[in-house]
Amino acid sequence: MSRVQLLEGAGKPLRLIERPDPRPGPGQVLLRVHACAVCRTDLHVVDGELAYPGHPVVPGHEIVGVVLAVGAGVTVARGTRLGVPWLGWTCGTCEWCASGRENLCPAARFTGWQLDGGYADLVLADARYAFALPARLDDVHAAPLLCAGLIGWRALKAAGPAATLGIYGFGAAAHLVAQVAIAEGRQVLAFTRPGDAAAQRFALGLGAVFAGDSDVAPPRALDAALIFAPVGALVPVALRAVKPGGTVVCGGIHMSDVPQFPYAWLWGERVLRSVANLTRQDATEFLSLAERIPLRITAEPVPLADANGALGRLRRGDLTGALVLVP
Repeated sequence: MSRVQLLEGAGKPLRLIERPDPRPGPGQVLLRVHACAVCRTDLHVVDGELAYPGHPVVPGHEIVGVVLAVGAGVTVARGTRLGVPWLGWTCGTCEWCASGRENLCPAARFTGWQLDGGYADLVLADARYAFALPARLDDVHAAPLLCAGLIGWRALKAAGPAATLGIYGFGAAAHLVAQVAIAEGRQVLAFTRPGDAAAQRFALGLGAVFAGDSDVAPPRALDAALIFAPVGALVPVALRAVKPGGTVVCGGIHMSDVPQFPYAWLWGERVLRSVANLTRQDATEFLSLAERIPLRITAEPVPLADANGALGRLRRGDLTGALVLVP
């Protein structure tokens, strides 16, 4: 028997239960979970902002574990450390999968939403969607790479070669992508909830050239902006902050409604776009970068039994960096 934190309905607290150990089917690996970071997307699942999947589910999609057993057709050795991200399965045959855009597969299934995730002692994963991790990082500090890092990397790529980059919402994803951008020679300006002096000090400590409230105009025009806070009102704010020809990238899977704004704020060939999920190519690229760039990953371990408390802290914004559940 192993423990899981089970979501039994939208808006309900997770319930810690024991249930029989899962067994890997064809193409699957069974992992002993060593760490699972807590992501804002988990909150969207638990709070019902993403539709409840219609069956009890174990949240968590930033999973680090070691292989205990494998199903038919899997050649990964027992004891191998792997990471499991949000994208858990795709069909492999639709037009999006066939064109390298598996993140948009209409039949995709996601870890911790349709598929049981890592708020558990054990987890099953499709071996095709599990990745080797940078050896230099311990389990707790590797876990945030698997969503905060990957989605941040995809958002940064979508922004193009922006020399001056604004980041709105400075949490787990932002603190990683900011370091990648700075390592690439970009200038990073960080924007936080008004009055969040701790987050602003955090951003400056990582190398941002400016940190201030999100309702304040930047000291210079931006080439691009990344929005990680799930606040639709930041979209027109960011559009007004970028230069003509600049790009605003919305990095979250859920955001509150975007308010109406004048067309003039978009005009000038500004681009407003989202990023959705990730591809295996994103994972390969970013995890290779994370092996080379000496990322300072801020991560706080929390016992698995306190998953509801960790989600509450994330909901309140009562943290710097990432919280990581440890069975």
